[in-house]
Amino acid sequence: MTSTVYPDYDKYLQALTGVSNSIEEQLHEDSNPGYCREAACVITVIFNVIIFLLGITGNGAVIWITGFKMKKSVNTTWYLSLALSDFIFCATLPFTIDNIVKNNWIFGLFLCKFNAFVMTLNMYSSIFILVIISVDRCITVKFPVWAQNRRTVKKASLVVVLAWFVSSLLSIPSVKFREILNKSPEECYAKYEDHHKTVVFVRFTFGFLIPFLTIFTCYAILIHKLRANQMSKSTKPYKIMTILTTTFFICWLPFQIVSVLELDRSVHNSAFKTAQQVSATLASANSFLNPFLYAFMAKDLKKKCYSFLSNIESAIDEETRSAFRTTSITSSVDNKLPTAV
Repeated sequence: MTSTVYPDYDKYLQALTGVSNSIEEQLHEDSNPGYCREAACVITVIFNVIIFLLGITGNGAVIWITGFKMKKSVNTTWYLSLALSDFIFCATLPFTIDNIVKNNWIFGLFLCKFNAFVMTLNMYSSIFILVIISVDRCITVKFPVWAQNRRTVKKASLVVVLAWFVSSLLSIPSVKFREILNKSPEECYAKYEDHHKTVVFVRFTFGFLIPFLTIFTCYAILIHKLRANQMSKSTKPYKIMTILTTTFFICWLPFQIVSVLELDRSVHNSAFKTAQQVSATLASANSFLNPFLYAFMAKDLKKKCYSFLSNIESAIDEETRSAFRTTSITSSVDNKLPTAV
């Protein structure tokens, strides 16, 4: 693999996440416009096209099913928001693909900022929704009576709006520090100046560390409660959530690690460039995986494989009904426990 491929990947990483090298390093990159001819570049473009097609189709199906076909519930509200976040991200991928292919940003400053904002928003909103689902599961099991009386679609929608609002605030740096480098070819890059460490710290803390600790704590409480009530057979409502969370962290953990390592300029070699390529591509892959996870978690996949939409609806609906049964069982067990005098 030749070194001429790396500038293309740097642009791809910048467009995906808002992380970039300093302006001085940008000026040293190859400024000759050209098209994607290297094998690695072609593979990256093909992979992004696949993510775009599958992401738009799969997440669009989930949005249609949870938003229009299924009965409104707290669970469908969570998964509708998650699918909407991934759908918006996938919808912006053509800009990134065009930038990789042409090695030139032709869409102007507004779309440069908007593209970076949407991609950062997707990261925050996705993990925040997963945290919300984990906390919701924990409350449902720990306080079943309260959850049954107070857990409403209206309140769930309000929580989702709040999560999107906070995600938007945390994504502002991607807009503020995004600029167009006026040379031939033009580049959409992040000019962080002295704020690079702060941006990476905030993204790692709020986009990974705190969500990870929160989800881990919720799962510890869930496991303890379920075992205490001898409900080990009633864990089905948490399978989809477990898979979604695990997939998210597998896809985003390498990128978070690479982002922190990027602050150390001494590690910027060919191996590090390759790590940037892999981590950025893996992070983007998370946006098309969720709908397929819904489908493959449904019962009797082999019998239902002819109907992908039915699989998605079946998985989400099955979890909704199972979660309700779990709440009822937990409530019944708690009511039978002796009250302390």
